[in-house]
Amino acid sequence: MHAAPDLLPWQWALLGLGAFLIGFSKTGIAGIGALSIAIFANIISAKASTGAILPLLVAADIAAVLSYRRHARWLHLVRLLTWAVPGIFIGYFSMKHINDIQTQRLIGAILLVVVTMHIWRQRKIRRDGERVDEQVPHTLWFAATMGLLAGFTTMVANAAGPIVVLYLLAMRLPKMEFLGTCAWYFFLLNTFKIPFSHSLGLIHFDSLRLDLALLPFVLLGALGGRIIIPYVNQRLFEWLAIFFTVISAIRLLV
Repeated sequence: MHAAPDLLPWQWALLGLGAFLIGFSKTGIAGIGALSIAIFANIISAKASTGAILPLLVAADIAAVLSYRRHARWLHLVRLLTWAVPGIFIGYFSMKHINDIQTQRLIGAILLVVVTMHIWRQRKIRRDGERVDEQVPHTLWFAATMGLLAGFTTMVANAAGPIVVLYLLAMRLPKMEFLGTCAWYFFLLNTFKIPFSHSLGLIHFDSLRLDLALLPFVLLGALGGRIIIPYVNQRLFEWLAIFFTVISAIRLLV
C-alpha cells in the first residue's frame, strides 16, 4: 500500500495530530510521540507508516537539536549508538520475514517488560538506597540490551523512543540534559536509517508527498514543546514519559 492513499478528512486530522505529537515529543514531553506510531499504523498500515514517519522524525530531530544541542551527554550517546547500529541491521533483515501484526505485538511486549523493570528498579532504589542505581544502569549488559532493542525497534517500527526514554530515565539525567541527549541520539539514528528504509521500499514519492503535507504540524508541535517544557517539573516529566510509553505498548498489543 502506498503511504499516501486517498484519505478522508478525519484521517487527515488524525495524521495531523500524529505529526504534531512527533514534534511535541522531541522538544517537550518525551514518550508522547509513541502515540503517533499507533495513529499512523492505523491509517496507513504498520510497515508503510514506518517509511512515512521517518522523514517527519528527522525534521523534528533537527528542531530538537537546534533547541537543546548544548545539553547532550555524549557518553550516553556513544554507549547507546554503539549497540543500536547492530540492532538496526537485525531489524532490517527481520522486516523481510515478519508481518505487521507480529511486529506490533513484539514491540508492545518489549516495551511492557522494559517499563516493568524500570518501575521495579525505582521502587528498589527507594527501599535499598542508591546501591541499586549504581549497580544496574551503568553496567555493560544494560547499555547493550537497551541499545540493541532501540536499534531493532527503531528499524521495524520507529518505536525506539520509549526504550531510550527508559534508559535515560535510569541514568537519572536532569530534564534539559535528557532532551539534549535524546535530540542528538535520534537525529543520528534516524538519519542513519534512511538508506535502509529506502532499500525496503518504505520511502518513496507518495510517502514524501504525505510528509510534505504534514511537515507544518511537526514544526508546530516542536514549537509548542519548546514553549511548555520550562513549566514542567522533573518528576512530572518522568511520570508522563512512563505513562505514554505504557499506553503505546498496550495499543501495539491489542
